[in-house]
Amino acid sequence: MKENEKSLCESKVFEEVYKTNVTALRNFVYYKSGDIDVAEDIVQDCFMKIWKNCSNIIVTTVKALLYKMASNSFLNMVSHKKVVLQHQKLSVNDNRVTNENPEFLLEEQEFLIKLQTAIADLSDKEREVFLLNRIDKKKYREIAELLNISVKAVEKRMSNALKQLRKKIEGI
Repeated sequence: MKENEKSLCESKVFEEVYKTNVTALRNFVYYKSGDIDVAEDIVQDCFMKIWKNCSNIIVTTVKALLYKMASNSFLNMVSHKKVVLQHQKLSVNDNRVTNENPEFLLEEQEFLIKLQTAIADLSDKEREVFLLNRIDKKKYREIAELLNISVKAVEKRMSNALKQLRKKIEGI
């Protein structure tokens, strides 16, 4: 290690790395998995592994390493994710609004259910790109770097996602 480089094993350095990356990394995994609990578990495991191996990790490369670790952990949980998404889809349909609410609240709830179902029905790749762009406000270039794909691939996935969402939400 060079003299001017900070050690990740220093608690203040690790804490700064954690604070800087935890939210974006959790969102990254959440958009892949569709399950916040799975996302938080994967992120926690990644940071634990980073801490355990802190003496072998260069601070300047830790962000890329975290994303790679999170992505690999997610790929190991794909079959579980599909079961969770199916469960979420069913539970969204069970979430009823009572008759006591004003009509606009009912319509809003129905729209949200329709939107959540439509997003859940997108392919994994399209949903991931759509949520990274629309929720995390990431630019196509940033998404391409995160997913290790071309900007054109991001554009194509976003285009397909938007087309499918328009179809499923009936012209909106």
